Amino acid sequence: MVDDKKVNQVVGTDKGSDGKGSDGKGTADRPGYELPLLLFAGFRTLIDRLHAELARQGHPDVRPAHGFAMQAIGPDGATASEVGRRLGVSKQAAGKTVDRLITLGYAARTEDPADARRKLVRLTPHGIDVLRRSAAVFDELRAEWAASLGADHLADLESSLRAVVPPDAFRLDAAGWLGGS
Repeated sequence: MVDDKKVNQVVGTDKGSDGKGSDGKGTADRPGYELPLLLFAGFRTLIDRLHAELARQGHPDVRPAHGFAMQAIGPDGATASEVGRRLGVSKQAAGKTVDRLITLGYAARTEDPADARRKLVRLTPHGIDVLRRSAAVFDELRAEWAASLGADHLADLESSLRAVVPPDAFRLDAAGWLGGS
């Protein structure tokens, strides 16, 4: 439950001391800002748990931004400019993240076989390993949510979100979106 005293303090609520809406369940007359906060908190909970498990499995330095960048690099590699475009950030910001991935051993710069003037960034076996482990951990986390909420309820939640989230919303440019570009 979102604590109305800690978030969105500018907007008052008329929900009563129990914080529930007129239906007694908290589903009606809830403040509009609570839905995105709950969705974000769920996302953050999953990502934090993912990274704690990845650290335990030998990837202590990987960060959420690295995962987005490795997805942007993709299986065929990409230039720093392409990574920037895919993430919705500047070439410089992408280059900085790519440099960090290279330092950590998740990516490497290689010659572009199609154009000797370009350098491609490719995932290393270490980078592919962290992505494979991430997928497995996400499956485990989803199973935990299914056990907690009930498999049918989780399936209904996912189906409901698919109904309101446009198909093109699955993009990597979260950094650009959050940064307003």
